[in-house]
Amino acid sequence: MNDIIISLFEDVLKEDIEANLKISSIKLLGGGCINSASKIETNHGDYFAKWNSNCPPNLFVREAESLNELIKVNSSLKIPQVIAFSEPQANLPAYLITEFIDPSINSKKIQDEQLGRGLAEIHQFKNENFGFYSDNYCGATLQDNTWNIDCVGFYSNQRILHLANLIYKNGVWGTSELKLLDQFLSSIKNLISHKPQPSLNHGDLWSGNYLYSSEGPALIDPASYYADREFDLSLTTMFGGFSDGFWNAYNEAFPLPNDWKTRNEIYMLYHYMNHFYLFGGGYGNQALSIVKKYL
Repeated sequence: MNDIIISLFEDVLKEDIEANLKISSIKLLGGGCINSASKIETNHGDYFAKWNSNCPPNLFVREAESLNELIKVNSSLKIPQVIAFSEPQANLPAYLITEFIDPSINSKKIQDEQLGRGLAEIHQFKNENFGFYSDNYCGATLQDNTWNIDCVGFYSNQRILHLANLIYKNGVWGTSELKLLDQFLSSIKNLISHKPQPSLNHGDLWSGNYLYSSEGPALIDPASYYADREFDLSLTTMFGGFSDGFWNAYNEAFPLPNDWKTRNEIYMLYHYMNHFYLFGGGYGNQALSIVKKYL
C-alpha cells in the first residue's frame, strides 16, 4: 500500500469519524481475488477498507447500496456499517470503508444456527418486483437489475441471457451454445412454477462471504437484489461450507417447499456461467451439462 492511499483513508476517516483520528497501522488482508483489502487500526477504532484501480467505477458504490439494503432488514445477522465509498478520482482508486468485524470461531455450532435463522429473516424481507434499485456486480460481472414483475422473465432474460451475451462477446461461446440456452430457457417455465415472492437476496452467498465474530455471524460482500430466495441458496450448495445446523435452523424459521431441490441446479447455472465468465476453466462445461440435462 502506498502513502497516497494511506493518506486518502486517513483524510476520509477524519471527515466521517473524528477530526483528530490518526491511523496507527494498516494490515493487508488476503482472500480477495478482485480487490485489495486491509484492516485499518486507528485511535478511534478499527475499520475495513478495500480498493481497486481497475474495477468498474461504481463497483463499491453499488456494494454500499447492497449493504445498506441488508441493514434495513434489521435481522439478527451482523452487517458491516458503511463508513465511506467512492468511485476512482484522478490518481486515486475506487474504495469502500466499513466498520471492521473481528472474526471469531467460538461457538461455531451456535453461529451456524444463527446464520440460518438470520438468512431466513433476510429472505422474508420482500418487494413487489424482481430486481433492484440499480444494476450492480457479482464479482466484477455487471448484473441487470431492471425491475420485473415475473420471476422466470427476470431469471431468463436478466441473468442467464444477459450473462450468455457477455460470454459470447468474449468469443468463448458461439451460436451453438446460445441456441442450447434458448432451448433450455423455453423449458424451465414449468419447472419454476411455484410462484415465489421477490425476497431480498445477498446475491453472492458462498462460504467466503460470511464470517463468525464475537457479535455473531456476519454477511459481507453482497451483490443484492430481490428474487426467488432459492436463487440465493443455490450458491450455498454449489461449493458447500454450510452445515446441517445452518440448514435445519433456516428451515425451521422459513420452511422451504418440498420440491426446492428440483430447481437448485437451474438456479446454480447462473453461478457456473458467472465463474466461467470471470475465471474460465471447466465452469463452462459444468454449465452446459446442466443445460443439456433439461433439454
